Amino acid sequence: MGTSTERTDDLAIRQPRQERTRQAWARILEAGVALIEEGGYEAFTIAAVCERAQVAPRAVYDRTTSKDALFLAVYEHGVIRVTADQHVFTELQSREGLSPTELITAAVTALTALFARHAAFLKPILLLSGAHPEVLRRGRDHVHLLADAFTAVLLTARDHFTHPDPEAAARQCFATAFSACVVRTAHGADFATTPVDHDTFTSHLALSTARTLLAPHPAAT
Repeated sequence: MGTSTERTDDLAIRQPRQERTRQAWARILEAGVALIEEGGYEAFTIAAVCERAQVAPRAVYDRTTSKDALFLAVYEHGVIRVTADQHVFTELQSREGLSPTELITAAVTALTALFARHAAFLKPILLLSGAHPEVLRRGRDHVHLLADAFTAVLLTARDHFTHPDPEAAARQCFATAFSACVVRTAHGADFATTPVDHDTFTSHLALSTARTLLAPHPAAT
């Protein structure tokens, strides 16, 4: 996914054209992501970004005069890293030789691994989204694409589903798994249940998903 279209002039970013300014802008974006990962939104200031990126404030103000616009540009830069890892779901759709249970387990494992790899960035973003409408709006768009990718993997085994509406069941399984990953990432492994390690969390979630899709369903009898 690329950067979302800006909704107002206040959020517009003037993209650099020269190689030197492009390099400086790249450092700014990297510095912004690092600050968010280390200290959350509270640590994100234009001054801190400039110091981290080793650029003069003008390098930011030439691109935008809004801290919020800079934050959203950094947010999109971080999200690109997350979405780049989602290629695994496309690969799973064409993977042969997996049983339905193995396919479901692979999809859930890919989802929990995605959250685990990017937890440092995702945690502060998830916590912020409830208070930041634009982050929430953009996040919703990104999650819908992730939901499509995850659901497409599950539906390759739809002939084995016992639920009368395979697509609805697959999408609900995504919602359940995604929500569990969000709570674990944003609030910790012990927020809603007894804490378990990552592998145990994944195996429980995969088992729950497999049972939902493959176990005898009352509506199917």
